[in-house]
Amino acid sequence: MNFTRELEEYRRHEIEIYEKLDLESVNELMNVLETARLQHHRIFIMGNGGSASTATHYVCDFMKGVSLKQDVKYDFECLNDNKALLLAIANDIGYDKIFEIPLQAKLHPGDVVIGISGSGNSMNVVNALTYANAHGGITVGITGYDAGRILNLAQHNVHVDADNMQIVEDLHMVLDHMMMYVLASQN
Repeated sequence: MNFTRELEEYRRHEIEIYEKLDLESVNELMNVLETARLQHHRIFIMGNGGSASTATHYVCDFMKGVSLKQDVKYDFECLNDNKALLLAIANDIGYDKIFEIPLQAKLHPGDVVIGISGSGNSMNVVNALTYANAHGGITVGITGYDAGRILNLAQHNVHVDADNMQIVEDLHMVLDHMMMYVLASQN
């Protein structure tokens, strides 16, 4: 079989969406992150499915890739990385609380909470951002599709305007690498 035509269509569509990305919203997010770093605030990040992997990747890139040569380092934590805690909360309380409950123990005013959700409607992310807003957190949504509930909930948003989850997730990862590349080159 020859999949070349379909592959070209995917590539064309992704480039089209990438070129529409609002770089000012990315710049705003970078400034939120840098302010948190310089003021010694924690940054929490989370997501489900592919977005969970992206959240983990952000932590790796900022804690090692960006922070390596900095005197003041990033304090980044991925809320979806403790499987035992997530499963205990999901089983005993509810899946919609898996990110909010850890924030109840860890969040301090001025800390940043980033929710990655392709749809913008993941209830566990929505609940965590709602909690953070009510307790002095600075909230960020990284979304796709129409940005869902997170668009009006998060204080800062980076939105990938696409109705294709693979392209949304691709570009959420590109955002990480763009920010990492620029911030690491500032050292």
